[in-house]
Amino acid sequence: MRKKIALIGGGQIGQIQAMLAAQRELGDVVILDIPDLENRVKGKALDLMEMAPHGNYDANLTGTSNYQDIAGADVVIITAGMPRKPGMSREDLLSTNIGIIKPIAENVKKVVPKAFCIIVTNPLDAMVYVFHKVTGFPKNQVCGMAGALDTARWRSFIAMELGVSVEDVSGTVLGGHGPTMVPLPRLTTVGGVPLTEIMDPLTVKKVVTRTREAGTEIVKLLGNGSAFFSPSWSSIVMAESYLKDKKRIITCAALCEGEYGIHGLFIGVPARIGSGGVEKIYEIKLNGEEKASLAQTVEAVKKTVSECQI
Repeated sequence: MRKKIALIGGGQIGQIQAMLAAQRELGDVVILDIPDLENRVKGKALDLMEMAPHGNYDANLTGTSNYQDIAGADVVIITAGMPRKPGMSREDLLSTNIGIIKPIAENVKKVVPKAFCIIVTNPLDAMVYVFHKVTGFPKNQVCGMAGALDTARWRSFIAMELGVSVEDVSGTVLGGHGPTMVPLPRLTTVGGVPLTEIMDPLTVKKVVTRTREAGTEIVKLLGNGSAFFSPSWSSIVMAESYLKDKKRIITCAALCEGEYGIHGLFIGVPARIGSGGVEKIYEIKLNGEEKASLAQTVEAVKKTVSECQI
């Protein structure tokens, strides 16, 4: 019997997630959106079904606005919400997207109480916190996509600067999904060679800054909307690790209860994702500068979460 993936939100990210999940044959896919957009997601699902003969995949894809249709889902990925526009920060989206996330959380709790849930909606650190509070799900069952995307951007920019394969770049980005995130140059390697040995300090600093502002850079270039290809792939990588029990170590927004000295917040940290969900958080021994940067991002996340009033 195939696994089942529910995608809540059928916009740019949701439709790409559906295509990637189908192409990787992760399971059958249900795209859910509001009633006014039901025909649109049904059309997207049908289009993807008609692509299957050339895509060489077997998966059933459907669109709906009825939460009962996601019953039995193994994974739920939530992208529903207003995207950022030029001049908007992730925090500007807070009140609007809280109003969207709350009823979604209530319905997910009611219909698929055992599903592994991945939150993509911004401001992500706050949205995953709200979702967790509303559902009351165990901490291993809920996480945010942020760290996976932030780390991918960090690796991409390093590869672009050095003119090397991105496959040979390994690194981690900790913290909140925003301008206070903490790339770790000291622990980043390129083909096993420490980054700090092959990239000069000014270029390292430039790449750190670009990584922190990566989402804003895309928003400005697009003019209307925000990134969709990279967040889609990042969340599908997480879903695949869960569905196939791959136990990959993926940086994601996981609930910290003492790790890194953080309590009760979802923060980007390296975590093992397998059939048990977020199975383990790995703590990195940070130096003084890195600890100070992490403390700064924790305060930023704490401030946003406090504004949720939940």
